Amino acid sequence: MYSVTKRIEFCYGHRLLEYDGVCKHPHGHNAVAEIEVRAATLDARDMVCDFSDIKRVVKGWIDRELDHRMILRRDDPLLEPLRALGEPVYVVDNNPTVEHIARLIFEQTASLGFPVVRVTVWETPASFATYAGESTPAASAP
Repeated sequence: MYSVTKRIEFCYGHRLLEYDGVCKHPHGHNAVAEIEVRAATLDARDMVCDFSDIKRVVKGWIDRELDHRMILRRDDPLLEPLRALGEPVYVVDNNPTVEHIARLIFEQTASLGFPVVRVTVWETPASFATYAGESTPAASAP
């Protein structure tokens, strides 16, 4: 089995509802996502996947949807005031914990056709969460 991992840096803001700690307040992170894709055999280029494909496709999605946005739960009272001010937001159904952000990136990467097996998101240099779920390996990545 072969695997490659691409690191993607992005910034985001969030806050956690129903949480009794400092993260209940709006704040931001300089995050690093590590996307691991795996294949049993190499492609015609002798690669699992070209790093530039992951960068172009997955980083492109992260840049458009998550980078420099507030990631807020659908029922967060800050959502509508921020929208009214024209602030960029990304809405999720669960508390926007780093665990859920890792899963979000995993699921998006899989839906974009990559045989992803693991996504780790570093929220700080010392704290990270990993999601490794089921994905259907694509015949060929974009």
